[in-house]
Amino acid sequence: MGSVKEYFSNLGSGIASLIKGMQVTGKEFVTPKITEEYPDNRDNLPVADRFRAVLTLKYDDQGDHKCIACGTCERVCPNGTISLGIKTVDTWDGKKKKKLDKYMYDLGSCTFCQLCVTNCPTDALEFSNDFEQAVFTRGKLLRKLNYLPEKEEPQPTPEEIARMKAEKEAKIAAAKAAAEAKKAAAAAKPAADAAPKAAPAPAANDAAAKALAAAAGDPEKEAKIRAALEKAAALKAKREAGNAN
Repeated sequence: MGSVKEYFSNLGSGIASLIKGMQVTGKEFVTPKITEEYPDNRDNLPVADRFRAVLTLKYDDQGDHKCIACGTCERVCPNGTISLGIKTVDTWDGKKKKKLDKYMYDLGSCTFCQLCVTNCPTDALEFSNDFEQAVFTRGKLLRKLNYLPEKEEPQPTPEEIARMKAEKEAKIAAAKAAAEAKKAAAAAKPAADAAPKAAPAPAANDAAAKALAAAAGDPEKEAKIRAALEKAAALKAKREAGNAN
């Protein structure tokens, strides 16, 4: 008798537990879904803007990027994820310029630290939030970021060439004039040093002495002041002789 009673007691508790579980299941049928039905919702899957998935090189609408092949991103990368191929090209004016040849990026070793993005001087890099980067072999994780062909150096217009040549000629002329002035000053310095010893100035008063001091270093001006002082001294002597007679 005791076993029958125990059987029905366990059966009742089992049915009660089943009903409770079905209540929870029933509520979940009408509760709004919070899980993502990936990949069914791939087209409108919300991904955070700050999510870092893969490094990319920014291209504008004309297919140009801002990378100047300075190598800063390659140097700051902590584990050698970035490798730059750089080439040197000749510009129209005969100068040399560095240009990007290959920008290789290994997604498999990237730690997404973003040091390359924050240290880029031209803001040429960014991390996309495209998280679908699964591949079957590690070799496919090595990416070439400059996937578009590199454009040739733009040729300047005839007006720009004429303006640049005029500016270059003006700089050359200014440099020559500065060199000639420096050469003339160097040649006049010995004469200025020897001028006071050749003929002592008849400095009659403090004003004459101050004028000579102000003209120091200018031989032409100093000679004029000395001639004027000598003429004034001669007139003074002649006047004094006439008064004596």
